[in-house]
Amino acid sequence: MISDPLLSEGVDLTVVLIIIGKALFVFVLLLVTVLILIWLERKIVADMQNRIGPNRAGPFGILQSVADGVKLFFKEQSIPESADRPVFRLAPYLSVVPAFLAFSVIPLGGEIEIAGHTTYLQLAEIPIGVLFVLAMSGIGVYGVTLAGWASGSKYPLLGGVRATAQMISYEAALGLAIVGAVLHGHTLSTRGMVLQQGPWEGWGTVADWFFIAVPVSFVIYVIAMVAETNRAPFDLVEAEQELVGGFHTEYTGVRFAIFFLAEYMNMVTMSALAVTLFLGGPAGPEIDFLPHLWPVVWFLLKVSLFIFVYFWLRSTLPRLRYDQLMDLGWRVLIPLAILWLGAVAVFRVGSDQGWPVAVTLPAVVAGGLLIMGFLWLSMPRREPVVRRGSTSSEEVHRG
Repeated sequence: MISDPLLSEGVDLTVVLIIIGKALFVFVLLLVTVLILIWLERKIVADMQNRIGPNRAGPFGILQSVADGVKLFFKEQSIPESADRPVFRLAPYLSVVPAFLAFSVIPLGGEIEIAGHTTYLQLAEIPIGVLFVLAMSGIGVYGVTLAGWASGSKYPLLGGVRATAQMISYEAALGLAIVGAVLHGHTLSTRGMVLQQGPWEGWGTVADWFFIAVPVSFVIYVIAMVAETNRAPFDLVEAEQELVGGFHTEYTGVRFAIFFLAEYMNMVTMSALAVTLFLGGPAGPEIDFLPHLWPVVWFLLKVSLFIFVYFWLRSTLPRLRYDQLMDLGWRVLIPLAILWLGAVAVFRVGSDQGWPVAVTLPAVVAGGLLIMGFLWLSMPRREPVVRRGSTSSEEVHRG
């Protein structure tokens, strides 16, 4: 079992201060990352759409996020008369706190020494870190749902209901994709998953990264994480053409800013989990100069790759219809994830038992065909829609 060496030395004032310092470091890192991401998104999307983007506050508009944050902090906070006030006030924190807690188990690097104590460059290492991230992801939906319900207005309520259906649907696909990686890594520890993909340093371990071993799980995870964070083209929870602003329509000032902060924190957390499970975590080229810094740099660069994909999708793809959203989740991703999970399980059992490939491969193909046939037969058939005023083909033949 992997555990932080800091906790094995006993608890004293220095250890407590180190833990508090690590928590503050992770929190500040997330806040600064969010401020930079907001500016980057506006600049990247503007460039893709042949616009300029923010260019007034600071050089290249870099201080625009700070200006917006200060403005929102001092704006009036209004609460509708029909709102459930305690729940209305609590909902933003139910969104942002799980996002921060989920990031706390992500390993940013190897061991470091602080004040004579050895510790991990990670806020918390627990044996079930992957399950902890999934639990925090599930709790985060309560903030969105309760915000829509407590507002006492129909548009936020519809946004909250959409959020519940969407997150439950894609949480299943996300969980199945993660299980595929966990089966291959034989551990639920986030640090253990990184160590299963090779040592911390050296690009020679790329072949051991799990996106090569379980590519279908990786693809399903990337699609599901975009839907889980309510980002385009899955941003039906905040569809302004239909719901004004979605679940946060009635929120103003700093409460709205907290929802905004939670969305970007979730983007960073889901991207960091993808790097941890599939891309080797902080692994990268070994450099003798400041050796403890470079794992963090490689980790942030990998996370930036996923963040760029978020921005790219937003600027290029139109929003899905709601029926397309549900069909993709329940008719495509979940059956595919179940099928792939069965294949991974058979291969792992065969590998552990020493079965030859000539036995394992036919078993996987036969099981996959059986599952696909069962799922195809169990899917409801959609009846053809005949619009009012039109004539069905049967009526045409009768006429």
